Amino acid sequence: MKAKFKTYLLYISGFLLVFSAVFYITEWKFIPYVYAVASVIMAVLFLTNPYQGDNFRLKRLNIQQAIAALLWPVSAFLMLKGMNEWMVCLFISAVLLSYVGIIHNHEIKKKNKKE
Repeated sequence: MKAKFKTYLLYISGFLLVFSAVFYITEWKFIPYVYAVASVIMAVLFLTNPYQGDNFRLKRLNIQQAIAALLWPVSAFLMLKGMNEWMVCLFISAVLLSYVGIIHNHEIKKKNKKE
């Protein structure tokens, strides 16, 4: 896939993921399916973007990002089953991705300083 298409797909599926998670409370019948499709797209996009460098810490962060991405389809499955534990999976994923985002930027800045 082209990088621009991937970026747009990431934005759209991210918006749909947040939209469907927020509007789950309305009990619309199609919301869990929107969440499921968006979570699978987001997981595929995150999992098909591996880290290719030598930095061990960035490799570890990429593994944590992959775990967070895998929690989205799990939370979609729980949502489709009507279990409220999907919110726990979504929360854990959000915490992991927040941590990865902060530390990843720090590591990139540190790597660029050395060069």
